[in-house]
Amino acid sequence: MQRVVVRLALIAGWAFALAGCGIADSRSPVPEFMRSQAAEPPPPEPPPDVKRLVREKLDSVFLAAANPRHVRVSPPHREVRGAGWTACVRAELTSVIGKPLGAETYRLVINSGTIIDRRRAEADDNCASESYEPI
Repeated sequence: MQRVVVRLALIAGWAFALAGCGIADSRSPVPEFMRSQAAEPPPPEPPPDVKRLVREKLDSVFLAAANPRHVRVSPPHREVRGAGWTACVRAELTSVIGKPLGAETYRLVINSGTIIDRRRAEADDNCASESYEPI
């Protein structure tokens, strides 16, 4: 009889200990049905309206002194490393002293409908092979 009481006390102790810890996480060494499920990734962000973003935030892409003309944008593409989007922007620019610089291309990083980064496009950005539309 004493063994039964000891076993019940141990079982109750383990039950209280597990209840105090909450549900075991997805990597714990408990059976599958006792593990908490891993959080589902957030749904993918819809493609941004690059034309509208560049039109509204032209000063964040090009300096006002550069007098950007014939501004064109490429369609957005999912960022390879991350949840954001990338797009290319091309425009005819002028230097500070008024000398034409020609067409310059920039790569934009867009996240949550906001331009978070811009830099001059490089060969590995594939901006040269993009199709562009005027804004």
